[in-house]
Amino acid sequence: MDVADPCPTETATAELPFDVFARACPSRPVLEHLTGRWGALVLVGLAAGPVRFGDLRRRIDGVSEKMLAQTLQQLERDGFVHREVRRAIPPHVEYSLTGLGSDTAPRLLELITFLEDRMPEVLRAQQRHAETRTDIAAP
Repeated sequence: MDVADPCPTETATAELPFDVFARACPSRPVLEHLTGRWGALVLVGLAAGPVRFGDLRRRIDGVSEKMLAQTLQQLERDGFVHREVRRAIPPHVEYSLTGLGSDTAPRLLELITFLEDRMPEVLRAQQRHAETRTDIAAP
């Protein structure tokens, strides 16, 4: 690997810089996992403590079983989520945050809270945009 490479491969050391803007940087898919449609909601949904799959699915309204499973697998592979099979009767699986996940969830919650607090402004902007688009389309 060239020292000037803006982003190391997955085998590089942590001393080299990562650059999420570089196409081949391994940080880019991790960012996508965290900020995709379900990643942030899963991490914040696990912030209060261990949760079973079904409970998490009910908490995140609209997520399909398939997408939740896929998101949990991605976040587990990236080191944000821990999956534990409980040997109860019947057996069940609990998901919780790792240390990395616990450090990340509050940052995502801050973004979510910011967005929710600013929604009136966003809705006004959307309305202005829709009105502008309607004016352009009118003869």
